[in-house]
Amino acid sequence: MAAAEQQPAAAEGCKPLGALLNGIAQAAYYGKADITEELLRGQLYPEAAPEEFRALRAKMGGLLQSIASADMDFNQLEAFLTAQTKKQGGITSDQAAVIAKFWKNHRAKIHESLVNQSCWDNVLKNMNWRVDLKSQSRHIDQINTPVAIVEMELGRNGQESEFLCLEFDEAKVSQMLKKLSEIEESMTALTQTT
Repeated sequence: MAAAEQQPAAAEGCKPLGALLNGIAQAAYYGKADITEELLRGQLYPEAAPEEFRALRAKMGGLLQSIASADMDFNQLEAFLTAQTKKQGGITSDQAAVIAKFWKNHRAKIHESLVNQSCWDNVLKNMNWRVDLKSQSRHIDQINTPVAIVEMELGRNGQESEFLCLEFDEAKVSQMLKKLSEIEESMTALTQTT
């Protein structure tokens, strides 16, 4: 009878932990600055002393950061959590199960958030180009010369894009291709040395 009474209590104890992990993820990965430590403690663990809750939050935040930064697959996660349960001062098997369930549901979204956070500025979303012949110009010798029109869509995910339209003559296209070739050579050299 005592074991049957403990099981619902353990399941009840898992609900606040799942909500805590969600709160940590909201604050750390989804940009919700209004999710504070005081709010989480007041909503989820009101009976816990502030220093006790701070230690739990720090432990869970650290575990989640380790899991997220390694983008652990489920085999890696299982091995990691098993090691954490065996470690002195680690986590319980119930906590490990809650963390595993949380990661299963949030892995893709957290990974996407980390990728977006690592981009320091706008990214190239799309590029279109065409070649036209000039039909009008101030100088007669430029009429009927080919020009490349390049339109680039720049922006961040979830934000409105900016469009940049460039016109290149043959010399500028050659110059740009030379610079891109230098970039490619530099990147190739770096990937072969590491």
